Amino acid sequence: MSGQDSTLLLPRVRGDWVRLRTLTVLRWIAVTGQITAIFVAILVFRLDLSLGLILVAVGASVAANLVAILVYPRNTRLSENELLGMLLFDAAQLSALLALAGGLNNPFALLLLVPVTISATALRPRSTVLLGAAAILMISLVAVWHIPLRTTEGTVLQMPPLFVWGFWVAIVIGVMFLAVYARRVTAEVHAMSDALAATQMALAREQKLTDLGGVVAAAAHELGTPLATIKLASSELVDELENRPELAADASLIREQADRCRDILRSMGQTGKDDLHLRIAPLGQVARDAAEPHARRGRVIAYDIAPGEGGAEVEPTIHRRPEIIHGLRNLTQNAVDFATQQVQIKMRWTDMEISIAITDDGPGFPPQILGRIGDPFVRHPDTARPGYDGMGLGLFIAKTLLERSGAVLEFSNINVPSGNSGARVTVTWPIQKLAADRAPLGQNQKLEV
Repeated sequence: MSGQDSTLLLPRVRGDWVRLRTLTVLRWIAVTGQITAIFVAILVFRLDLSLGLILVAVGASVAANLVAILVYPRNTRLSENELLGMLLFDAAQLSALLALAGGLNNPFALLLLVPVTISATALRPRSTVLLGAAAILMISLVAVWHIPLRTTEGTVLQMPPLFVWGFWVAIVIGVMFLAVYARRVTAEVHAMSDALAATQMALAREQKLTDLGGVVAAAAHELGTPLATIKLASSELVDELENRPELAADASLIREQADRCRDILRSMGQTGKDDLHLRIAPLGQVARDAAEPHARRGRVIAYDIAPGEGGAEVEPTIHRRPEIIHGLRNLTQNAVDFATQQVQIKMRWTDMEISIAITDDGPGFPPQILGRIGDPFVRHPDTARPGYDGMGLGLFIAKTLLERSGAVLEFSNINVPSGNSGARVTVTWPIQKLAADRAPLGQNQKLEV
């Protein structure tokens, strides 16, 4: 992909991801659950609660929801600070309810993890750290200062101090663990989503080029006959208008321009035929077509084509699909980018599989990220090229497209004559996934004007 396209697919800045309506619906659910829990505790378990103060705390959530609904449009997307403010309010409201109903002796104290988890999935790390610290502070205050749970008979319901502080430690650890876990998973999900979007763009572009080549080839084929007719007629006019030089010159110009159109269409047709008429092609030709855009970048691209052990002597003919061309082209580009002098493309085939190994004589893959090669947005600061700012999208796109065609990719480092630990990517297909029987393609479809 180009640098401009890659820039558009950088991981997005968090914010404006959550709609106000989503939070208000969740808050209504929470309010319903709180009211239900309060009346079950009073009517079923006969608890003596500070009902007035508790209803004030619940009413605060109701009031906040009503204000949000009346003041803001329903499809409003919350900014970073607005979402953080709402989550802080929810954490404070829940802490107030816990303080009025037994503190950490109340099993619903675990719900304080919810605002932190939402923050980790939708806000930047700084906001999540702030909310997590506030949640830990609130749960600590609730653990110390709270109204004990009592039955109507006056019995105090509380756990032993050791269990209370164990519950506090569990909630604090849960706040930190869930924040980190949710943050990591969400970041990977969005990175993968962006990278898959880049893959679809690359495949769509390659398919458009293939289709465009087909149109060009068909146009060149169909226009050949009328141009030949024009040239023949203009040649006859030149012969017949020898005595009228002013008209003969015009007829000669028509013939020259017809010849020029023929040459242009011949060139365009040859370019189009590379994609239209070679839906299938020899293995070596497909590899050369994929590597061709990088053949003049100052590195030698050497081809090694031979049958593997037990393979037929005849070079196999394979499907020339856009995802295969684009995937091999990206792998070749990466090899040329890092190569010192030479890139080798080694092709082998047997009765069971076809493989293409692309090797460069550069520094190789950094060992610390070798296991993550092919993941999107993987970069390493210690690359061999100063100023190189790759994001790993090229290898991810190549890996995704080639795996879609049935291939298995293996990334490794090898020793090369230059003394470097060169990088090698081996792409292997089961032969039934790639090989094709060459058959007549038939006539071109006639263009309807």
